[in-house]
Amino acid sequence: MVPFVERNYNMVELGPRGTGKSHLFQQISPYAHLISGGKATVARMFVNNSNGQRGLVCQYDVVCFDEISGISFDQKDGVNIMKGYMESGEFSRGKESIRADGSIVLVGNFEVDVEHQQRIGHLLGPMPPEMRNDTAFMDRIHAYLPGWDIPKIAKEQTTDHFGLVSDFLSECWNQLRNQTRVPALQNRVFFGGALSGRDINAVNKTVSGLLKLVYPLSDMQIAEEELDWAVRIGLEARRRIKEQQKRIGAAEYRNTHFSFTQGTDGVERFVSTPELQSESYISGDPLEPGQVWTISPGSSDENPGLYRVEVNEGPGTGVKVLNKPVPAGFRESISYAEQNLYARAKQLVGDKDPRHHEFAVQLRAFDAARSGSKLGVASLLALCTSLLKKSIRGGLVVVGEVNLGGSIEPVNNAVSIAEIAVEKGASVLLLPVTCRRQLLDLSDDMATKVDVQFYSDARDALLKAMAE
Repeated sequence: MVPFVERNYNMVELGPRGTGKSHLFQQISPYAHLISGGKATVARMFVNNSNGQRGLVCQYDVVCFDEISGISFDQKDGVNIMKGYMESGEFSRGKESIRADGSIVLVGNFEVDVEHQQRIGHLLGPMPPEMRNDTAFMDRIHAYLPGWDIPKIAKEQTTDHFGLVSDFLSECWNQLRNQTRVPALQNRVFFGGALSGRDINAVNKTVSGLLKLVYPLSDMQIAEEELDWAVRIGLEARRRIKEQQKRIGAAEYRNTHFSFTQGTDGVERFVSTPELQSESYISGDPLEPGQVWTISPGSSDENPGLYRVEVNEGPGTGVKVLNKPVPAGFRESISYAEQNLYARAKQLVGDKDPRHHEFAVQLRAFDAARSGSKLGVASLLALCTSLLKKSIRGGLVVVGEVNLGGSIEPVNNAVSIAEIAVEKGASVLLLPVTCRRQLLDLSDDMATKVDVQFYSDARDALLKAMAE
């Protein structure tokens, strides 16, 4: 619904049939116009040069291209004219520059599932050939709505109660196009360095549209949780576009770690797209403060396994492990981590006093291994970053145990751990420096897939692990 309330808003929605993608733009509002598959003429879309008649983008609030894979323009430069309009809201007729505020929506169907589509190409694959791999065209799209997450229309979803009068609703939407909610973000939301100017503009438009739908009156106070909700959707929808650009031109679009800071706590929050995530797969996105991926080296009774240590810091004292019962191996590791945090607080967390904070710890296992043994360094880093409100670098796995005296214990199966890290999707592996000689036996293939870094002590590990 955002294209109905936000001027010059460009959106794409691709997904399965039967979810009502085109229905919204065909039946709900007289201010929307649907173009079905076939040729789209420049004269009809923008301006007829022979008689000066203005096109659809001047006549309607929303112009929707249905079955986008079958759309083509009658002129070679049709897509370029459309790109220019999507960027600036203007197009030319001879020497005259014409401005319009019609939003552009592109909807289409996936013939395969999302996972398969990502394996064979990218998620804008169903677009027409002249748009499909054009990263400049993609950059003009403000949001990518994941149609595969929308349920198909079924009889059970209809109501036997009162409904909205669509004519009245569409008039309300039309009036909301004259307003903006972007000022609501000023001094409340700050975007991370990965966002370009176009990215910020796209997210601002999405957030403004969402807030207008939830807060239609301009003087309504916008709650922090509602603002957080809108910003996360805006960042996710724009990042989905950037991820497809990254697949085509990886070097130019390599940094897609979108983040924002909201409120006075100053915590940077990273926003990903669900289709890139897997519960047991290490993504390239930084984790929340207090979360660390780690691999237990295992023992004679247990194979190595992937874990994630998650710590939440709050008022109180002490470290409380939420797992019931607490795995024996992890109980020992978290105890060592806690004592090292107290004893070396100045080196690790500066002027913060960890004894005046409570740490709620949870260990999540992703393999058959369950003991959580030898995870002291990762546990210590999780405690530190939760207190510092800093994130661990994306794609990083930390391995090692720290004893009560602060020394790092040796790891005897570094090659096996490196192979597991690669299998789980890690891009960086942080190991004790004593493992260096062992990794001479790491295969050339594995060595090219993971960046192995070494640390000498807990403070060195913390500095190398934290995101810049």
